[in-house]
Amino acid sequence: MTHYILSRVFQSLLVLFFVSFVSYALIGLMPGDPIDLMLTSDPNMTAEDVARLKALQGLDKPLVERYWNWLLGALQGDFGYSRLYLQPAEDVLIPAVWNTVKLVGIATALSLLIAIPVGVFAALKHRTWVDYIISFTAFVGFSTPAFWLALMLILVFSVTLGWLPAGGTGQAEGGGFWVQAQHLVLPVISLTVLNVASHSRYVRGTMLEVLRQDYIRTAIAKGASKTRVVFAHALRNAMIPLVTIIALDIGFMLSGALITETIFAWPGMGKLIFDAIMGNDYNLALLGLMVITFTALLGNLLADIAYAKLDPRISLTKGASA
Repeated sequence: MTHYILSRVFQSLLVLFFVSFVSYALIGLMPGDPIDLMLTSDPNMTAEDVARLKALQGLDKPLVERYWNWLLGALQGDFGYSRLYLQPAEDVLIPAVWNTVKLVGIATALSLLIAIPVGVFAALKHRTWVDYIISFTAFVGFSTPAFWLALMLILVFSVTLGWLPAGGTGQAEGGGFWVQAQHLVLPVISLTVLNVASHSRYVRGTMLEVLRQDYIRTAIAKGASKTRVVFAHALRNAMIPLVTIIALDIGFMLSGALITETIFAWPGMGKLIFDAIMGNDYNLALLGLMVITFTALLGNLLADIAYAKLDPRISLTKGASA
């Protein structure tokens, strides 16, 4: 186990290095740079001012040299300043990470608490009216556009009924715990509905496949109770493919939900990175992309470890697919 984890950590470092270089190069190839944007907004700047500022920021150097300087600084904990917020990039990113963890984390947890029992129940009622209703509802939820659902929630619960706030976090107004919780309700519901639809379909499909296996029929033939067969044998093995989906959700958690965050004015990672890229905020955008990549790699590692715990046939020493 230790050798496997160390090997994966080394592989993750290589991936982070490669992704950081590619991301830096792609962002650097975008038309214009922060100094050019300053020039368009300040007609009094001279060519000498532009040259001096580019030299100060290192923008007059080749791309590889600029990346190397950024990498050396990042290894020392210096990720540069955000030109949009005039703060160190990490100081801007940390609150956005926490906001996204609250939003997407709660939505993911709620969706799993609902989707797993719903998917299991649909599999046990295969080809009955219960299964058809659950499957139809899941397809409707899966195909519902995120922006439309968010707008409908705002229209009904904020505009028409006036029960909940339409956007924001409640922090700017000095709201306490309950005020901030009210601001979370609608975006959490929006993400939960979409996640339940997809997760329940995965659970139903994997449960149907597991329930057809020979060892399930053997357990039933030996007199094992239906509850034991479903929860001790079938569900344990059906959870293995779902672990992959959950692991991918960990990466998605910090990338945020751009559409939902934008409509509900939620200052999370998705909206922050989008704004940073559109505003040519190199340091902030690159740091955000690195955090997302690291989280995705961590999620995959945790998924492999969970595989070994759920299925003893999987050996981490020989790879997760052994």
